[in-house]
Amino acid sequence: MAAITSSKTSSFERTLASARSTMMFSEVVRLAVDSFRASKIRFLLTMLGMVIGSASIILVVTIGLTGKEYALNLISSIGPNMIEMQYNGGTVSGPDNVSTPDLFTREDLTAVIEQVPGIVASSPMLEVHYNVGLPGGLTKDAMLLGVSPQYKDVRNLAVVAGRFFDDQDDASHTKVAVIVEPFAKLLFGNSAAALGQNITVKGIPFVIIGVFKMRVDTFGQSEINDQTLLIPYPVARYFTGKDTVKELFFTMKDPMTVIPASKQIMEVIRSRHRPTSTYTAFTLTQVLKVMAQIANMLTLVLTLAAGITLIVSGVGIMNSMLANVQSRIKEIGIRKALGATSLEIRLQFLTEAIFLSLAGGLVGTLLGLAIPLSVSLLTPFKIPISGWSAVIALGTSMLVGILFGTLPANRAARLDPVQTLKYE
Repeated sequence: MAAITSSKTSSFERTLASARSTMMFSEVVRLAVDSFRASKIRFLLTMLGMVIGSASIILVVTIGLTGKEYALNLISSIGPNMIEMQYNGGTVSGPDNVSTPDLFTREDLTAVIEQVPGIVASSPMLEVHYNVGLPGGLTKDAMLLGVSPQYKDVRNLAVVAGRFFDDQDDASHTKVAVIVEPFAKLLFGNSAAALGQNITVKGIPFVIIGVFKMRVDTFGQSEINDQTLLIPYPVARYFTGKDTVKELFFTMKDPMTVIPASKQIMEVIRSRHRPTSTYTAFTLTQVLKVMAQIANMLTLVLTLAAGITLIVSGVGIMNSMLANVQSRIKEIGIRKALGATSLEIRLQFLTEAIFLSLAGGLVGTLLGLAIPLSVSLLTPFKIPISGWSAVIALGTSMLVGILFGTLPANRAARLDPVQTLKYE
């Protein structure tokens, strides 16, 4: 019986303690709201720093994400699934002990396609430089690249006029050419005027059937320059008389398979050439990773710089709360005389500081989110927004309120009730 009575008493005490805690917290909140109402202008000016700081964090993160997305999309448009095999060095000895470069062959391309799964497009590339004969007897230096019809997809080329040569042109060794847009404008004035024009290379006539351009600027990192003509690979072999090619291009179906596929391709190539020959598999996957890391680091640095604004705002909150404590000394003394504990006084002023900081952070967060959302809704540009930036802004605001509100709260809690009642 005594045990049952003790259990009921303990449960009642816990319920009473919980009720007291709830009442104390509600009273603290009510007093904080009353304090804000009594000094609206001062608190609004103090909140302004938190508003600017929180909005800055979100906007900086948004700008960083936008720049990152733009850069990655720009690089991806060059061909994120592309693998470019390049010859670096190594020779083979001929019948007369004459060493020749151990270049790729068309058979290497066929072997890779047969042994490596997931390849959706491929092309050899044979590069030759000649003077091309133009109508009127003029000549111009040009770079001819012998490629397959799939080269257009591998390199993500855009045909701006006419057409690209197809498999039938490739199989029948048709003497056709596709000219890069800047070269077409230089030679014929515009892209449309270039179509149907006849040019000659070492006396062999070619008909220009299309004009192309790179979809994005590769900043000189492509084999295509401003004096480039693309011709079918079997026709380009007429000028060399050999089956060797300078580079091999492959496009994978899935970007996730680019790295493992490049290793497989390298194994196939090495198995068909001398051990001393060296080759390189170039992909954009690593470039994309490095670019993403750089963008993330820049965003982090800029976010930390924006966070300094919140620290400065925290100093403003601390000064405001110290002035608030000074102006309410007599109120604190009366509350202590009526039974308020130091913990309750500390909690009251700390809550006011947190509310002040958090209110500014909330307004700044809403403002920081509203700006990119408005841009996305009112313009065709889609601005990426990170929910984590809002969480960081609000969390930092609360942390600033706690850190910079502790000193004023402790000063208020340590005030002597007798001295505070005498304060004028």
